[in-house]
Amino acid sequence: MKTQYYTATSLDGFIATEDDSLEWLFPLGDLNDSSYPAFISEVGALAMGAATYEWMVRNAEKVAVETGSSWPYAQPVWIFSSRKFPVIDGADIRFVNGDVRQVHAEMRAAAGRKNIWIVGGGDLAGQFYDVGLLDELIIQIGSATLGKGKPLFPRRVLSPNLHLASVRQLGTGMAELCYEVHKGGCCRADAV
Repeated sequence: MKTQYYTATSLDGFIATEDDSLEWLFPLGDLNDSSYPAFISEVGALAMGAATYEWMVRNAEKVAVETGSSWPYAQPVWIFSSRKFPVIDGADIRFVNGDVRQVHAEMRAAAGRKNIWIVGGGDLAGQFYDVGLLDELIIQIGSATLGKGKPLFPRRVLSPNLHLASVRQLGTGMAELCYEVHKGGCCRADAV
C-alpha cells in the first residue's frame, strides 16, 4: 500500500491555471491511453484539496465528457477544506481539515490493501510529504506552458530524496515520470 501523488503538470510546473482550470490538459491526450486506468484500479481512497473539488463541482459536465461520469470515483474521498461545499449525490465524500496524519490513518483503514491517491493540489501533496507519508510521485508532463498558475509541488526537495523509478512516453504530448520518495531523512529542506 502506497500514498501516491498522481497528477499532470505543464512544462513550466503548473497543475492548474491561476483560476484553478484544468482545461489546458484535455487536448493533450486521452485518459484511457494513459496509465490512469491501471492506476485507479489500485486506489482504495483519495485525498483532494478544496480547489480541486470546487473545480470538479463547477465543471461536472466537462468531467463527465473526459471520464464518463460527473463524479468518476467509486472510492471514498476525503476533501481537505475548512469551507462548506455541496455534496455530490451518490459520492462517498468526507469533509475534513487539520493535520493530514490523523486523516491518513482513516484513509489507510478505508483503502485496505489498495493505495491512497493524493489527487491535488500540490500543497496538499506537500503536507503529506512534510510528515513522511508520501511514498511516490507520478507526474505526467504535458507539452504546454501556462506562464503562471498553481504550482506542481510547492516544496523545496533536494536530492537524494526523490529516486526516479521510471520514465514513459504517452503519445506525442506527454511524458510520465515516477519518483519514489526516499525516507532516509537527509537533505529535505523545509517548505518554501
